[in-house]
Amino acid sequence: MKQIILTAAFLLLAQGAIAQKQDISHDNISVFFDEIKAASKQNIQLWNKDLYGPILLIDPKTREIFANEPDTANVLKRNGNIYSGILPDKINIANTAINWNGKRWAMIMLPLPQNKQNRVNLLAHESFHSIQPTLGFTLSNAENNHLDQKNGRLYLRLELEALKKAIQASSEKEQLQHLTSALTFRKYRHSLYSNSGTTENLLELNEGIAEFTGVILSGRNKAQTTSFFVTGIDDFFKNPTFVRSFAYHTIPAYGYLLYNKDKSWNRNITDQTDLTDYFIKAFHINIPNELKKVSENKSGLYNGKVILQEEETREENTKKLIAEYKLRFIDQPHFEIKFEKMNVSFDPRNIIPIEDKGTVYPNIRVTDKWGILTVEKGALMSPGWDKISISNPIQTENSKVSGDGWTLELTENYTIEKETTSGNYKLKRIEK
Repeated sequence: MKQIILTAAFLLLAQGAIAQKQDISHDNISVFFDEIKAASKQNIQLWNKDLYGPILLIDPKTREIFANEPDTANVLKRNGNIYSGILPDKINIANTAINWNGKRWAMIMLPLPQNKQNRVNLLAHESFHSIQPTLGFTLSNAENNHLDQKNGRLYLRLELEALKKAIQASSEKEQLQHLTSALTFRKYRHSLYSNSGTTENLLELNEGIAEFTGVILSGRNKAQTTSFFVTGIDDFFKNPTFVRSFAYHTIPAYGYLLYNKDKSWNRNITDQTDLTDYFIKAFHINIPNELKKVSENKSGLYNGKVILQEEETREENTKKLIAEYKLRFIDQPHFEIKFEKMNVSFDPRNIIPIEDKGTVYPNIRVTDKWGILTVEKGALMSPGWDKISISNPIQTENSKVSGDGWTLELTENYTIEKETTSGNYKLKRIEK
């Protein structure tokens, strides 16, 4: 039976936090651990649980580990109050939670943001993921490919524009008006795509609640929090795709506004809660019956005309890109690799759904029994997450195989072979 471990994580930057150059020193690392430890203790009432636990800070260039406590296998060696070592190649580096050497760790890539609030936000987000199962929240990374469609993107952008105004509102009445608009756009979007409310909710219960936790622990004041949300949403709009990263902006905004009224709201939800309905009820929102008409009428208040024009242009460009990817990974000869015991990390900001054929991940790293695949120019993940397709190999040198924008480091029991009829390549296990 195939085992899949999915790390839907940022390979470059944490959401909303700009990492600048920063010296990696023993003193800095100690400060980082002290900051999240203090923030966790000060906000223990958020979940009635201390978020501070095992943390791995990883230098992605050297794979060097800086931890706040030892592992049970004694791989990490103590240096003062920090434990150091080298992360094995088979483990993908990402901002995530990971089970490794007897403990569940929050893993965060260095360098961390120079801004303290952004730094604590990131550390708290991943620390939440590490305790998430103990709080009863299932880890989920549901597909939301409808958010790569014109109307899916349009009404998500309108929702977020309304949320920006709600966060900046100067009165409760004004805030309620914009929240009503935001949730109306959301409900209309869900009405356009079957099961979209469910799939969005699954990702929001995972990443959205984690980011809400980070926002609360960050220590920002009201003005700083407002700026964080507005800037974060504006930056989010620049992402090539929204399908896996939207939850970092929707639920944290709703959650923050509700937290100002009810400090315990998050402890009243479970992994079965429909967050849309929960917020509608909590904010006392009256959703109109004529969703289409009201949404279209309200769109003008939130830059709807410009957004629609941008999305129509993007749709045309995306059609061309999808055609290119279909030719590269489906129609013409390609290299198809089946998974056995897969672990994967990728950047969720730039993935591209390809109709019902799967999703292209421009940057992805896969480890499996057969070795390590590193992709920098795109790979097609199957809808069932049981295989990945890349362009045919160009060069083979011992156990290292490479192609246009990818490298594959094979373990000793595997090789590649070409199918004579199709021209496709596949992996072959060497029987001994």
